[in-house]
Amino acid sequence: MAHTYLLEIGLEEIPAHVVTPSAAELVAKTEDFLREQRLDFDEIQTFSTPRRLTVKVNGLADKQPDIEEEAKGPAKKIAYDKDGNWSKAAMGFARGQGVSVDDIYFKELKGTEYVYVKKFIPGKDAAEVMQGMKDVVMSMKFPTMMRWGDNDFQFVRPIRWIVSMIDDQVVPFEILKIKAGNKTNGHRFLGKEITLKNADDYIEALRSEKVIVDAKERKDSIRDQIAALAKQNNWNIEVDEDLLEEVNNLVEYPTVFAGKFDEKYLAVPDEVLITSMKDHQRFFYVTDQNHKLLPNFVSVRNGNKEYLENVIQGNEKVLTARLEDAKFFFEEDQKQSIADYVDRLDKVTFHDKIGTIAEKMQRVEIIAEQIGKFVGLSAEELKDLKRASQIYKFDLVTGMVGEFAELQGVMGEIYARLQGESDGVATAIREEYMPTSAEGELPKTNVGAVLSIADKLDSIQAFFAAGMIPSGSNDPYALRRQALGIIRIALDRNWKLSLPLMEQFIENAIEARPDLYKNIMPKEEQKDMRQFIMDRLSQVMNNDKKMRHDVLDTVTANSKNAFVDIQEAAHILGKHLEDEDFKETIEALTRVGRMAKKAPNFEDDAVVKTELFENESEKELAEAVKQIAAAFEEADLEEKFQKLASLKSPITKYFDSTMVMDKNEDVKNNRLLQLKQIADLTEAFGELDNLNVK
Repeated sequence: MAHTYLLEIGLEEIPAHVVTPSAAELVAKTEDFLREQRLDFDEIQTFSTPRRLTVKVNGLADKQPDIEEEAKGPAKKIAYDKDGNWSKAAMGFARGQGVSVDDIYFKELKGTEYVYVKKFIPGKDAAEVMQGMKDVVMSMKFPTMMRWGDNDFQFVRPIRWIVSMIDDQVVPFEILKIKAGNKTNGHRFLGKEITLKNADDYIEALRSEKVIVDAKERKDSIRDQIAALAKQNNWNIEVDEDLLEEVNNLVEYPTVFAGKFDEKYLAVPDEVLITSMKDHQRFFYVTDQNHKLLPNFVSVRNGNKEYLENVIQGNEKVLTARLEDAKFFFEEDQKQSIADYVDRLDKVTFHDKIGTIAEKMQRVEIIAEQIGKFVGLSAEELKDLKRASQIYKFDLVTGMVGEFAELQGVMGEIYARLQGESDGVATAIREEYMPTSAEGELPKTNVGAVLSIADKLDSIQAFFAAGMIPSGSNDPYALRRQALGIIRIALDRNWKLSLPLMEQFIENAIEARPDLYKNIMPKEEQKDMRQFIMDRLSQVMNNDKKMRHDVLDTVTANSKNAFVDIQEAAHILGKHLEDEDFKETIEALTRVGRMAKKAPNFEDDAVVKTELFENESEKELAEAVKQIAAAFEEADLEEKFQKLASLKSPITKYFDSTMVMDKNEDVKNNRLLQLKQIADLTEAFGELDNLNVK
């Protein structure tokens, strides 16, 4: 017979951003627990609100299956004493397995006979097994944990009640003197305590007490109510999914309502108004059908429509106070020039171990100019880049950004336009912050892209030089995100940026202005920065689910190559993995690479001496290499792969006929030089020895 198990953890209000991932974790841990306990089930449903995390296991088996297993004991020679009787070791083993010595039999394993018994383990009833859900609950982890009372146990918020039931029966366990039972609680203000008669009653019982416990149902209700308001008023409301998720996890019984604000605030930039509504008040903003912002907003109440007018007035009052502040700062900020703000950056610390923001901007200006010239920016773009790099952080000391920190860059663009800066400069000031997340939007202009790379590169170099290197999950300065940003922008624009090139840009900046690097001169630890950035490149490429890990390891092993070439090399290798002769080709090339590692340090202008050749295979290989090397640098990566693949036969013949490590030192080194020249060509694809071609 199939059963239903219900577990609800009743809590003080959970932070909105924690609700969904915590519900998912509870499902995953429950599933793992059931599989470990060998207890079959059909499905696990999850429910969540700000005050509860719930799993409902449908189709739960009556009991664990009975199992019969074989247990191995001591060697046969230890199982008997000198008189041929069972030894203490044998009797103790049998006793420990719950059987008698009469059940012992022997089996040979690797030439030695051992004691074995078969033991029968009856399956436990589901009700007994599910008491172990206590450990599932207590094993949960959250971004922030808290204690309450005088307990050492930590959880996201204090636990207030626990429901644990199979069908109509309570499955007992206890956490911090809170006993699991069949009583839950409705809405904090609109509902009352509920005694559940059956686990299957859960959803409707809570609904009757003004709790919609299904997160999807709740979200759909909010979406539908917003759509109805929009249709009723001929509004356009863009439902931001992140905001909807957050709002959904703030309420148990959603009622959508609309409010308004004075039209005079529409003189403030839309970005400021939207930030005030969305980020600070969790309101949805409203536009007309031409997407022009209207003096209205939409919000969600955790409750019904009773006294809704009072709720609307209260929200309007709070928003008006925020907008009044925004209007004041917007007007006050325009009383000073960009130059005034830039001058103040001399006294604003970027980090006490690194220096001021003004110094950072000066470093970035030098680095950005080099990148801009390398990627081929036009004269006009270089002019905009220079100006943008001289002022791009000025808005950090404006009143608006001081009050609305999330508008940094956005206000810089707005104020720059208001003070007559070019479109290229103004846009770059905003785009410098992009991407703002691992998968965030990338800059759309060349100038913004270069400035973004330069700023991020300077930050990574500075923090690494100052010894503040991310470790584990600890990354307080978001250096991983910034490294990802550099990689993603370079790949998006097909710019052939590489680690050696970026390190050269930094060295040039140090040479030009050593005073700007007095606290952050590169140290030996800078090699960690190279691996750090290459790891981010692997992360970006790993998002391509079809890419094998050994291919990633192969192409990223050579950090000298441009990021775009490393990515392209991975795709080319991946494309040829199923070629009929791929295995033989790679084996031939990797054999060359392994031998080439034994070569001494040759001069850059060293040449293979044909007069030292002793067989035809050396000559044939040399001729084949000569033919592909002539145009190798200009060839694209697909052509390079085909050229290297063409060496398979001459390489195989070469090794069949040639002893590389000849007793004659000159002959040996000549052969090693010949192989090294081939190995150098394969570096376009990284370290081929990492490929799994078995």
